Amino acid sequence: MVPVPRPAVVVIGASAGGVAALQIVLGALPASLPVPVLVVLHLPRDRSSRIADVLAPYCTLTLREAEDKQPLQAGTVTFAPPDYHLLVEDAQAIALSMDEPVLFSRPAIDPLFESAAVVFGTRVLAILLTGASSDGTDGVAAVRAAGGQAWLQCPEEAEASLMPASALQHAGADAVLSLELMCRRLKELFA
Repeated sequence: MVPVPRPAVVVIGASAGGVAALQIVLGALPASLPVPVLVVLHLPRDRSSRIADVLAPYCTLTLREAEDKQPLQAGTVTFAPPDYHLLVEDAQAIALSMDEPVLFSRPAIDPLFESAAVVFGTRVLAILLTGASSDGTDGVAAVRAAGGQAWLQCPEEAEASLMPASALQHAGADAVLSLELMCRRLKELFA
């Protein structure tokens, strides 16, 4: 079996029930994490987000809301702001986009995962958590087609099972994990 390369970026998508799931997953990441983490959580478009502040007590990493053309930084979790898609522009920077909503969402998960797959190929770890839409399915397919890894939250455990179940059915997965096991795998991967 060919060893899986250590990821150069971790991309995470979540929707309904995502705040609680992100508390657990982000809390498992070591303070010395050598890669950037980019997160899309479906948010209302017409309100400011405080997601970085809400999750800060659970995570030892720096948390921030994305700004256009911001550099990718290891050990930092960057969240898509309301009403913007978050994209990996190149190996050094992110971009924000006001392209059309995807499955009624902006930010949406698919554009983040797809852009990460284009830029980082085999060195992407995509994590799809709980959610009540099929956003993320095409992104998981793109990551896996590029040779990256896709981990899905176990649909039976997810607060809203549709998102991981859709990805599993239509795109497959490299792992389907409980949050507890996902945290253990993340710690091992970046030990």
